[in-house]
Amino acid sequence: MAFESVSFRISRNAEDLAQTVHALSQRLVRLEQRLEATELQLDRQGERDPQEITSLDNVERLLVDCRALLELTDNNEVTYQDELTNQDKITDQNNEMASAA
Repeated sequence: MAFESVSFRISRNAEDLAQTVHALSQRLVRLEQRLEATELQLDRQGERDPQEITSLDNVERLLVDCRALLELTDNNEVTYQDELTNQDKITDQNNEMASAA
């Protein structure tokens, strides 16, 4: 009876291993298919239309110009705020001097 129990366990483990190997094989096939599809997509992207490349370059230049304008605007706002702060300080100093006199 013990021999039959061990034999059954071995058979059961062998079936489980076979199912696991089968599942892993199918998963590997799917991954290989996804890899192939991704490689094809990358190859197609490498063969872009010259007009599309020109358009993308123009968009990139526009983005750079917009970033530069935003930086200028930010710098001008900081400078304007600094000037306002300095004017407020001068006004406060003048008010203090006027009240002291």
